Amino acid sequence: MNSFETFLQSIRPELYILVQAMIALLLGGLLGWERETAHKWAGLRTHMLVCMASMMFVRVGQILIADSQRVLNPETLRTDPVRIIEAIVTGVAFLGAGTIFRDRASLTMRGLTTAASLLITAPIGIAVALDRYILAAGTALLALFVLRIVAHLEPRFHEASDQMPRQ
Repeated sequence: MNSFETFLQSIRPELYILVQAMIALLLGGLLGWERETAHKWAGLRTHMLVCMASMMFVRVGQILIADSQRVLNPETLRTDPVRIIEAIVTGVAFLGAGTIFRDRASLTMRGLTTAASLLITAPIGIAVALDRYILAAGTALLALFVLRIVAHLEPRFHEASDQMPRQ
């Protein structure tokens, strides 16, 4: 094998991760597009970046673990992949909290659905990193269904409950 073939084989995993990054951007973009067209604060770019960041944290964590296992004694290296997910959830919760505002005048909250859409965007990116593409795409479509279709049905539920006699 010549040095060019060796080079190509060494970059193949990174190219695969970049393809995964594009998939994460696309799926996160679906949810971000919906938020953008609904004129919400966290829109297209935010959702795309949250999805890709979640995917990258998992993939870089996997690389770090694999590299460390090659160098260190496997018995001394203890890994817990759930810690990566915990860190992602903490970061996304911080972002989501920034989208929630209480309107004291009308006694309502704003931004809760956008915060929830950011929260569901993170595990979509994680699923992409774990090669669970059907799960990632299916979750994105289900979330899009909730954001788009249920949003149109929700006022009807409120109307129906307002018309019900009170006891």
